[in-house]
Amino acid sequence: MRDGGVAVSSSPARRDDAALNEQWARVRARLQAEVGEVEYRTWLKQVALAGVNGDEVTVILPTRFLRDWVNKEYGELIAAFWQAENPDIRHVDIRTQPSRGTAPNLAEPEPASVPAATATVAAATSAPPRSELVAPLDQRFTFDTFVVGKPNEFAYACARRVAESPATPGFNPLFLYGGVGLGKTHLMHAIAWELSTRRQGAGPVSVAYMSAEKFMYRFINALRSQSTLEFKNELRSVDVLMIDDLQFLIGKDNTQEEFFHTFNALVDAGKQIVISADKSPSDLSGLEDRLRTRLGCGMVADLHATTFELRISILEAKASRAGVDVPAKVLEFLARKITSNVRELEGALNRLVAHANLFDRQLTMETAHEVLHDVLKAYDRKVTIQEIQKRVSDHYNIRVAEMSSARRARNIARPRQVAMYLAKQLTSKSLPDIGRHFGDRDHTTVMHAVSRVGELMGQDAAFAEDVELLRRMLES
Repeated sequence: MRDGGVAVSSSPARRDDAALNEQWARVRARLQAEVGEVEYRTWLKQVALAGVNGDEVTVILPTRFLRDWVNKEYGELIAAFWQAENPDIRHVDIRTQPSRGTAPNLAEPEPASVPAATATVAAATSAPPRSELVAPLDQRFTFDTFVVGKPNEFAYACARRVAESPATPGFNPLFLYGGVGLGKTHLMHAIAWELSTRRQGAGPVSVAYMSAEKFMYRFINALRSQSTLEFKNELRSVDVLMIDDLQFLIGKDNTQEEFFHTFNALVDAGKQIVISADKSPSDLSGLEDRLRTRLGCGMVADLHATTFELRISILEAKASRAGVDVPAKVLEFLARKITSNVRELEGALNRLVAHANLFDRQLTMETAHEVLHDVLKAYDRKVTIQEIQKRVSDHYNIRVAEMSSARRARNIARPRQVAMYLAKQLTSKSLPDIGRHFGDRDHTTVMHAVSRVGELMGQDAAFAEDVELLRRMLES
């Protein structure tokens, strides 16, 4: 079997080899059908069969990151499919590909972790110094300090993959996008730090990391000083080119032209490109079509708005690194109030902790309200009942007019009760006021709706998650 580089080496008989290859082919087919084409191609296509030893089958992957990810996310699934194909198999050992030219040593343990990056990004020994090509890297922004949750786990996984194995097909270019303060720059710095510890051939991996704005200014200076050839050669000799905030190039036609040619030269030479922007390539109107197309031909990963759970995890991690004990109620309060920007969320915690230390005060809810009054005021957005009705109607796929209608069918009544519940939670309106917005209903009807929704949330986790999702969307 050619796909995945399967080579069964431990079975003594050719017919046994053929049988194992056939079993492995069926396992792979089931995996592909189970997880889907995109997920399979991203994570599982490179899994290869190394051999079978007794009741244990060994499969290999090219990098430690892929090994850890596949083991965590798909290990049980692979084992289940193997046992379905061959009941004699009891264990699946997932390992990394041995160095080229050496045979697998299945008895030798492998390193369990990648050492943290501590050095600065180094230049290739054969190239001139690249200090102007490397923006200052923040030592806080490493993979170890990046808090992973559902909204960012795919982008994080892609960044780790590129950092461990640059220029992997399907991951070049890597395009990270998302709103302000969601972690794009953190991941960019983390990739650069990780690459700084890697070597390629005789020297370290050379990295050029800069903002799109700096790329433009350097290009303009090269034009003025008639040194464009040196500028091009310098950029096109790196192993990895990283450009932050690409949206800055919108409307800069000449700079886009130069970036397009640099992009092509590097990709054609097998070099890695990593880009970040505030929107996906298809939504970056103002970029040339040919550039937008090239940007979308690799791996595009977005960082979604944070969830309440992720914001709590970020705050807990930051407080732990600072060695500060922050009451859970204070962390929950901050996570609910500051929802759109992780930088401001962390800044609020820093400010609160600094105030408590300077004035030797306890970290309490009262302290949080007092110290962060200006920050909280900005996030104290007024949600209207009309907004709530529109959002809930869209969510449950009913017409907004049904919120005020006399219909009592369950598919109408339940969303109406949810909207009343959220109106009570998110607005300062009285019960009679809320009732008037729902077809002049009595305040007791609103009380019943609030009580009923509260009961259902306690009984049905899926329903509670639905209501919480609606609350977060309205508060954001």
